[in-house]
Amino acid sequence: MMAQQKMYGYIRVSTREQNEERQRIALLEMGVPKERIYMDKLSGKDFERPQYKKLLRKLDDNSVLYVKSIDRLGRNYVDLNEQWRRITKEKGADIVVIDMPILDTRREKNLMGTFISDIVLALLSYVAESERHNIKQRQEEGIRAAKQRGVRFGRPQKPLPENFKEAYQRWNSGELIGKQAAVLCDMPLSTFYKRANQFREIT
Repeated sequence: MMAQQKMYGYIRVSTREQNEERQRIALLEMGVPKERIYMDKLSGKDFERPQYKKLLRKLDDNSVLYVKSIDRLGRNYVDLNEQWRRITKEKGADIVVIDMPILDTRREKNLMGTFISDIVLALLSYVAESERHNIKQRQEEGIRAAKQRGVRFGRPQKPLPENFKEAYQRWNSGELIGKQAAVLCDMPLSTFYKRANQFREIT
């Protein structure tokens, strides 16, 4: 009699997401023991993830890996297909994608079943990478548009010291050199020049 497969689960969330509990609940409902659930809080752009690597070492031909959706495993088209091959072919483990029942390698272990799974996987991983690319493109377009509107990114600048205007005027008239003006304002020379240029634009 064939031994029951060891069940493992994998969760991935980006550092901006806070929905790991939804994935954890889905895995527990499938019967995955909580001590066999591995989680990374990292981007899905590649597979350089410590918990994923640790999980991979545990998998063998008597294991089944559960993930809630294919993009939780990864978003890079080429890498995702390579890792799928590595898990199912090299490790001999099964994979179950909870949100996509057709991606369950325990079913239809014949040529047709494998062929259908491969096609669906290729399509879904392509869609996952395309979405990642589209999100990045939308972010870049949004940042460019915001900059054109004058929105500043990064940490807010410190307010100018009270004596900055006086030091700037003395430097601008040639009474002080840049280094002297920077010392008066208690800031590095490069910072003084940067703030002086900004001050000139608004005055």
